[in-house]
Amino acid sequence: MTQKTKNQKGFSLIELLIVVAIILIIAAMAIPSLLRAKISADEASAVGSIRAIHQAEISYQTSFPTTGFAPNLASLGGAAPCVPAPASACLLDNSLATASPGSGAKAGYVFQATGQTPVNGVNTQYTAGASPLSYNNSGVRNFCSNEDGVIRFNSGSPGSAPVTNTAACLNFTVMQ
Repeated sequence: MTQKTKNQKGFSLIELLIVVAIILIIAAMAIPSLLRAKISADEASAVGSIRAIHQAEISYQTSFPTTGFAPNLASLGGAAPCVPAPASACLLDNSLATASPGSGAKAGYVFQATGQTPVNGVNTQYTAGASPLSYNNSGVRNFCSNEDGVIRFNSGSPGSAPVTNTAACLNFTVMQ
């Protein structure tokens, strides 16, 4: 018969299971906070992108007065090397200019910019909108801006698309 030695070193299975359980409990408490932080970061990026689109629209209107505001988001960008023209004004980074529904996303959001109210072929208004690509994962709010430069938001919903007209944007809440 063999004798158990009392000088064995190491952890028992129960001790290891307790340590693993504690690690899992800590992770379960931390993960929701990380997801909320990611949503906040994505929403902040979307607001910054809407501001960038507004600045690009103002520059576009100044650079191409016979067109007015850009007819679409892609017209504000352009692939490198970019030569400014009404169809690709080189005013936005192309990753933002191509972050439209069905084409891709930037920081979890998709964007649209639409020139509106043409008078003699000149777009006198525009609306830029942003919505989360994956509701409740990349964001929970939609954002928009018009030629007044005021950024507005509303609570999004699954599958919502960026707003594309002034009336819809004016119904959003003004960001403070």
